[in-house]
Amino acid sequence: MSTAPEAPAGGVTSAGGATSAGGTGERFMSCWSCRLLSGGGLLLSAAYVFSAARRSQIGGVASIGMMTQISFALCLASLGIVIIVDPVQKKNLKSALKQDG
Repeated sequence: MSTAPEAPAGGVTSAGGATSAGGTGERFMSCWSCRLLSGGGLLLSAAYVFSAARRSQIGGVASIGMMTQISFALCLASLGIVIIVDPVQKKNLKSALKQDG
């Protein structure tokens, strides 16, 4: 038996105790500055990982570790771009406009 309180089944609990089904995910994706800050941070971390991988290259020989770091940097950069651009929200907006018109 645990003494920790259980999480509500409906969603995220706010400070007042009420449960909201949307949670913070919707607020994050609609906040341009939040998306720009987190996406930019991912892009900068991708640049750092890529430059560290290129710096560790010895004499033009590409090792499996360097290729793994470059692949990880590419994944970070891709995720950063997707967070900034947010194609899902744009698709939902276009489909909503298409249904109205």
